[in-house]
Amino acid sequence: MIRFQKMSGAGNDFIVIDNRGGIIAEEGRRGLFEPWCRRRTGIGADGVLLVEPSPGDGFDFRMRYYNADGGEAEMCGNGARCIARFAFGIGAAPQKMRFMTMAGPAEAQVTDEGEVILSVGNPKDLCRGIDLSRCGAGHLKGDFINTGVPHVVIRVNDLKNVPVFQLGRAVRNYDAFAPAGTNVNFYKMRDDGGIDYRTYERGVEDETLACGTGAIATALIASLAGLAQSPTEVHTSGGPVLRIYFEKNGDGFTNIRLEGEAQFTFTGEVE
Repeated sequence: MIRFQKMSGAGNDFIVIDNRGGIIAEEGRRGLFEPWCRRRTGIGADGVLLVEPSPGDGFDFRMRYYNADGGEAEMCGNGARCIARFAFGIGAAPQKMRFMTMAGPAEAQVTDEGEVILSVGNPKDLCRGIDLSRCGAGHLKGDFINTGVPHVVIRVNDLKNVPVFQLGRAVRNYDAFAPAGTNVNFYKMRDDGGIDYRTYERGVEDETLACGTGAIATALIASLAGLAQSPTEVHTSGGPVLRIYFEKNGDGFTNIRLEGEAQFTFTGEVE
């Protein structure tokens, strides 16, 4: 039996496992994790997080992240915050920690209140004003940015009624973003300067209640449009607020941090 913790990061939910002892082999993970993540017939989750041995000096552990379809992804912002709190809880890392992801090194701090502040690397591959009409998105244009994983950010007037699944799926599979595809974020500014957003996540292939790297991407693109400034409060579909801190230098960004809740929901065992 494999013991797991179920965690929620602002609405993103994860199956989190201590794999430092190698209880889960490298081969066959897709076939194992996809059934676990199924709603109704499995545990149900947006993805699986594994704490694995440190890759070397200067790191407390290695993070591995697998989407709900069982495929491994480079990074997950809310997942990284959850795994940080989990690693601290099992003694794999101190309250301030450094760990390795497929997207590169990450640093995190678990606060005394149970929130987690995640520091991430600088974004890359910025491309603004992409015409999305050819993929069935009508007159919409989007901005592309990689915040650990690829994201398209689209500003809309009616966030409540935007067809996130249909439009998100069309943009996610647009030839311009092949072969990896992209996550897709729709946002609207709030009167208080915050942001409401909704996300279609590749790998989950559906709308999720939150997306950490998507919240970062949305805040940065809104900043480039002159609509947001650091810190930006990004309101998730699930309700919790994510706070995005950054330093803006022209079209570039440094010192990016993602802050918000990371909650334990239950513990279980699976064969």
